Amino acid sequence: MAQSKQDAQRKTKAGEGAAAKQKQLESFSQGPENLLTTNQGVAIPDNHNSLKAGVRGPSLLEDFILREKITHFDHERIPERVVHARGAGAHGYFELTRPMGEYTRADFLQEAGTRTPVFVRFSTVAGSRGSSDTVRDVRGFAVKFYTREGNYDLVGNNIPVFFVQDAMKFPDLIHAVKPEPHNEMPQAASAHDTFWDFASLMPETTHMLMWVMSDRAIPRSLRMMEGFGVNTFRFVNAKGVSHFVKFHWKPKLGKHALVWDEAQKIAGKDADFHRRDLWESIAQGKFPEWELGVQLVSEAKARSLGFDLLDPTKLIPEEMVPVTIVGRMVLNRNPENFFAETEQVAFHPGHVVPGIDFSNDPLLQGRLFSYTDTQLSRLGGPNFHELPIN
Repeated sequence: MAQSKQDAQRKTKAGEGAAAKQKQLESFSQGPENLLTTNQGVAIPDNHNSLKAGVRGPSLLEDFILREKITHFDHERIPERVVHARGAGAHGYFELTRPMGEYTRADFLQEAGTRTPVFVRFSTVAGSRGSSDTVRDVRGFAVKFYTREGNYDLVGNNIPVFFVQDAMKFPDLIHAVKPEPHNEMPQAASAHDTFWDFASLMPETTHMLMWVMSDRAIPRSLRMMEGFGVNTFRFVNAKGVSHFVKFHWKPKLGKHALVWDEAQKIAGKDADFHRRDLWESIAQGKFPEWELGVQLVSEAKARSLGFDLLDPTKLIPEEMVPVTIVGRMVLNRNPENFFAETEQVAFHPGHVVPGIDFSNDPLLQGRLFSYTDTQLSRLGGPNFHELPIN
């Protein structure tokens, strides 16, 4: 009697095992969308158990599934940016409202109503990826336009000028503003002797310091922040006529800042304050919007301005050259994967399209080399353009 019961149980377990095996085989035959596979498309039942020599033997090096999974884990991080390491991004579109064919042959600036997809990354400059959002710092404002003629990157800041006039001094500036080498302090701030030693020896930093010590360096929200191309670029029309151009992003919500005490308290309570605000606003359908404006200067007029248009420590007063609004940008979609989009996106002021060109601004000329060089190092080689976000 007992033997019959055991036989029946064995048959039941065998039947269940066969059914499970059959179900697994059926799932394998239903198409690749239902399969767990290796990177090469080989279907596998699981990726939780390594191949071993016997029941309790050591794991085998020949287990290509184990090697593939561990290798991915070992290499799934990339170095953080030297500057602009802490960022937040969003997708959206740029809509042209004023045709610019008189000044540039760029395709996306020809016909009013043309919409161009964009990806925007906002960032702080000095701090590491783990630093706080509300520190006193310059903010990066970088826009990638996915145009029909190729990608165009407008890579700027929320302040219209910069610390130095020549790219040769940029490494010195960043080494000075980073934390002290002996104790890695202060994080994401310039409140230390090394930075002020640099500033005191470089009078050209004075204009930028006035901006950094103003409310512009502690914005209330990324949605309430202006953006600037900083450097002087060129528009070139179909006839080859060139105009100097300065770019301006003007937030529809207006410009708003935190007070210093608020910024410090928020940094301690919610280091992700700006990142969270941008994400939640878009998720709730409160899409942030900016107008794009340009200051256009002919080469003849540039000589009569009374200052060097190619000096990035200076701006063009709007009373001298008004800002002409040419379009609007709306951010309406959050990233699906922070690493694959916000972290892997590669901006470069040298990514231009026909009709947009460079000036001889010495800071810009250095950026044209440096951005490619840093992406080669950060993203592992020359094929970073193959990453989907790029």
